[in-house]
Amino acid sequence: MSLDTVVEDVRDEARARAEEIREAAESEADEIIAEAEADAERIREERLAEADRQIEQEREQTLSSAKLEAKQERLGARRDVLEDVHDDVKAALADLDDDRRRELTETLLDASLAEFDDDDDVAVYTRAEDTELLEDLVADRNAEVDGEVDCLGGVVAESDTSRVRVNNTFDSVLDSVWDDELKNISEQLFDQ
Repeated sequence: MSLDTVVEDVRDEARARAEEIREAAESEADEIIAEAEADAERIREERLAEADRQIEQEREQTLSSAKLEAKQERLGARRDVLEDVHDDVKAALADLDDDRRRELTETLLDASLAEFDDDDDVAVYTRAEDTELLEDLVADRNAEVDGEVDCLGGVVAESDTSRVRVNNTFDSVLDSVWDDELKNISEQLFDQ
């Protein structure tokens, strides 16, 4: 074997070894690239899924907020309508015709006086416009008109001897009925 043959064999062996190393490196590089691509795809899918979840959550929050705002606006509108109805009733009470005002005032006066003992000196009050009417109504009763009170009508009665005060004004009756019947009024107005 000649020296040239040995050199050639070493070169062939070195080339083969270099080719093996190159192939192994390319194979390793392909694996690394495949893993990186798989990781990148997994990360991309996770990010897309997270973005979808976030979009859905924000959509639900926005929808929920819109529903709440609509409900608040609807309740506000209903409250405004109920206030208007309440104001209309108060206006109707303030503008009662004389016969109806007398009838209601007398009923409220009788109910008020029934709360006192017969020997109590009862002072009664009403709105300024009804003072004359009330004086006429107490003429044959154990009561005396003692002043005015800010109200739509009716009477307030009190006695120093029994320390009782009865508020039978149109306002107090309206407030009591309004509180008791608010649900029914609302159902009739809004067809719930």
